[in-house]
Amino acid sequence: MTRLTKKRIMAISGTTLCGCSVGILQDSSLGLDPFSCFVTGIANIFGSSYGTFYLIVTSILLLVVIFLKRSYLGYTTLANLLLTGIIALAFLNGFVKAPTYLIRIILLLSGVGLMCLAASLYFTAALGVSAYDAIALISADKYRALPFKYHRVITDGFCVTIGLIFGATVGIGTLITAFFMGPMIQWFNNHISEPLLR
Repeated sequence: MTRLTKKRIMAISGTTLCGCSVGILQDSSLGLDPFSCFVTGIANIFGSSYGTFYLIVTSILLLVVIFLKRSYLGYTTLANLLLTGIIALAFLNGFVKAPTYLIRIILLLSGVGLMCLAASLYFTAALGVSAYDAIALISADKYRALPFKYHRVITDGFCVTIGLIFGATVGIGTLITAFFMGPMIQWFNNHISEPLLR
């Protein structure tokens, strides 16, 4: 298998897992990931669905990234834009019927783990990242005094604040993803994604 083929498989796998993880986190009812929290809050303002506003918000961010640093855009960016919201909706409201609190904890941990693995896969594939992920990466490129993980915490914190103001579910899952995604993505990079390309 060629290196490019591996990258393409990693990119589409990462995008698919990202959508699954969003739906799983929703079903845990223990808090959304920061970006989903933001999108849900904005959707609440207009009384619309997550899927609809995922596409709208991501499209706006995409224009920002095109203006600031289009090199972060590529194959995965388009797949993320078109597929993540749809896949997430397929996992919402019924992935597990009437889960107990223990099952919700398992869903939470699974969702966070899948989300970090997903990001690691498509970051390492380097065929484009989601428009939201690109914001923290662009910020890290510009202000190199801080490692990427801190830029990610800042952007995630902003999203959580907006989501909280407009009625999105903020819980332990939101806090875990906001503060630990950066380090967890790096762990997956070192132990799974980068070895896959060797």
